[in-house]
Amino acid sequence: MFDKQTLTRLGGWSGYRVADLEYRPGEGWMGRGKLLIRLEPSRKGMRCSSCGARSQSVHDTTLRRIRDLPILDWDVVLIMPRRRLWCEHCGGPHLEELDWLSPHRRVTRRLEEAIGRLSQVMPLKQVAAFYGVGWHTVKAIDLAVLQRQVKEPDWHSIEYLGMDEFALHKGHRYATVIVEPLRRQVLWVGPGRSREAVRPFFEGLDELVRQRIKAVVMDMNTAFDLEVQAHCPNAEVVYDLFHVIAKYGREVIDRVRVDEANRVRQDRKARQVIKSSRWLLLRNRENLKDQEQTVHLDELLAANQSLMTVYVLKDDLKRIWRYRHSGYAKRLWEGWYQRAMESGIAALMQFANRLKPYLKGILAHCRHPLHTSVLEGINNRIKVIKRMAYGYRDEAYFFLKIRAAFPGNIR
Repeated sequence: MFDKQTLTRLGGWSGYRVADLEYRPGEGWMGRGKLLIRLEPSRKGMRCSSCGARSQSVHDTTLRRIRDLPILDWDVVLIMPRRRLWCEHCGGPHLEELDWLSPHRRVTRRLEEAIGRLSQVMPLKQVAAFYGVGWHTVKAIDLAVLQRQVKEPDWHSIEYLGMDEFALHKGHRYATVIVEPLRRQVLWVGPGRSREAVRPFFEGLDELVRQRIKAVVMDMNTAFDLEVQAHCPNAEVVYDLFHVIAKYGREVIDRVRVDEANRVRQDRKARQVIKSSRWLLLRNRENLKDQEQTVHLDELLAANQSLMTVYVLKDDLKRIWRYRHSGYAKRLWEGWYQRAMESGIAALMQFANRLKPYLKGILAHCRHPLHTSVLEGINNRIKVIKRMAYGYRDEAYFFLKIRAAFPGNIR
């Protein structure tokens, strides 16, 4: 198939030439053929991998089997003498420096690069099976690639932060992700969602960086809020619309819907209509799929005063986030709060009283129109990364994967 000279030129194994070839059909991974290529040094001079000095003094030689990229449908195994030289410049034995083979690796650099690229879109186990190398080898290569890819953020240009939590093991273990929301850059990922869990991030920031932060967008997480106040004296906490409305849906609309369904339990048809209306009540009117759903919603609201009240107040609550003047937004809030308290609906009144202490963070959105849609998108991507690998045992590796997936947009 190939002769020695052709393979020597195509292989690019600088400092070595092909001494012998051996084809072994069917001995490669998953029935592929295996091509054994025996290499021998083509020059006496060597370069020290420690200091770069040249030497011709061979200290010792060890025969190594090195994997290279497949050629056509043949797995390639290089059998070569790995030389250690005695360096007069830095003293002691060191490996010969080769531009196509990293020290102490059993795969060539081009195979490392191919494995690193494929590991970004495939589970490590499948990458290992594709190239016929060990799973731990693939992980070590991917980890080295990620460490090179993930750069230190430009802290002195960061003025805004976003904080959110995501599940490592739903219901049991959680982690916190902190991002720069304007650039979509993940700055930090750490286990836990308590004050103690996020404190290392803020303590690791320079004092000038902490003073420069203007606002931090988050859900209504008291632990995050208190930690921001403790470390970022000039930062305002901004509460996002998405989390407030999601909380309203769970604590008000769902509660009223269940209460109304129980109230008409004697009328099985009416009860079933109310029970099955959850998504109609939670979804925005403009997002209803067809005219039939719109008619169904209008009929439901016309027939039930309590559901009409909580549905209308849901839309009115959203309007607060549309204002860019805090005075107008506060006036709208006061009107909304008064109507909620006069509604006589226990779940709505309780929600309004619980939301009132967070008013400052809601009105801060007028000055800093931030939202957590970027964070929710990042969380969805995190779920995909975790699902693709069927979970991660090594949290540090998983967190590095997340940071590499969101290096930030160039502004």
